[in-house]
Amino acid sequence: MSGKASRIPAGTGWRGAARTRAGRLRAGRLRLRRPTRLDKVRWLIVYSTDFIHLVALTGLLELYVRWERGQMGASPAIAVGLLLVVLFVLAARSLRLAVRGGDRPTALLWVSGVVALVLSAFLVIWAPVLWLGMLLPYARRRVVVAAAVASVVAFNAYLAVVEAEVLWPVVVLQTGFTVFVLGCVGANLWLWRLAREAHEGQEARALLAVSEERLRFARDLNDLLGQSLSGISAGAARAEELLASDPEAAARRMYEVRDAARQALREVRATVQSYRRLDLDEVLASVRAVLEAAGVRCAVDADTAALGPETRTLLATVVREGATNVLKHSKAERCTITIKDGVLEMSNDGVSGPVGEHAPDGLGGLSRRVSAAGGTLQAAPTREGAYVLRAAVPA
Repeated sequence: MSGKASRIPAGTGWRGAARTRAGRLRAGRLRLRRPTRLDKVRWLIVYSTDFIHLVALTGLLELYVRWERGQMGASPAIAVGLLLVVLFVLAARSLRLAVRGGDRPTALLWVSGVVALVLSAFLVIWAPVLWLGMLLPYARRRVVVAAAVASVVAFNAYLAVVEAEVLWPVVVLQTGFTVFVLGCVGANLWLWRLAREAHEGQEARALLAVSEERLRFARDLNDLLGQSLSGISAGAARAEELLASDPEAAARRMYEVRDAARQALREVRATVQSYRRLDLDEVLASVRAVLEAAGVRCAVDADTAALGPETRTLLATVVREGATNVLKHSKAERCTITIKDGVLEMSNDGVSGPVGEHAPDGLGGLSRRVSAAGGTLQAAPTREGAYVLRAAVPA
């Protein structure tokens, strides 16, 4: 037996391990089906750059023509193999590492540079250009421009020695292809930076909205406790003054302090547990703003005019908790909130795996509050891949 502890909890057995693996597989499939907007932009950048690299497949045609003319001897297979490695392995890998924020792949760039140099010896004009495109995400722009100019000059000088003349059409073709590849790859990298900054800006706005909500709650709590604690402090000080001269008056004063402390405790509990009345319309507007700031399209269709004060407060609490779950536990892109005849339905498309038990300080606690008010609360994923929070309370 190995000395390492098993990762499977005791008592679960092979069935528990199988259920765990199945849950992980389902979560992985759901993540694949629901990529974020930033994932989609990254795929667009990567695949469009791969298409740019495919233009260099014309190098295979060039190698074939040279082989037909007997200019390559027994080395065409080596040249073709090196070209395909540069195209479909190294170049694609370099860009993917760049958009994922990885470290500079120094070894990969050196190997691809050597491959491009060898292919240049076979007079394949596409190879050095592809290597420059691989270098662009990791080097300064002026360095890449200088390397591009040097590669065009060196390649055509070598070609002039081999052919005994300067082939100006090749100079123009290589220069144009170099400008095309570097311009397209540079534009894709620029678009990727803009998309990433926009995504980070959305997250920052969402965090700011949450922080503002917390500050508002802190101000409300400070206003609530400030007056109560001041009154308790003043009453205790007065009782201390009366203790020596009039013990009975001091005792009455302390009873008042006790009652004030109990009242303050009830108010604090009501505030922390969201028992204070909330404006349902304000909560709906605030939740919609927070979700849209986080990149979640939110549609609200609420008929709240006929709802009583207690019902409005309870539904507002459910809406806030539902929005918190969307932000913290999902990758939703759309959220819909409807309220009609005291029935709230809040659905989103961001369920990202098996749903566990409701937290006692979250939906679990809300379910008990709704039940105490004579209503019902249900929250579960649907077969279509959505997650629906439904609360029905007496209107």
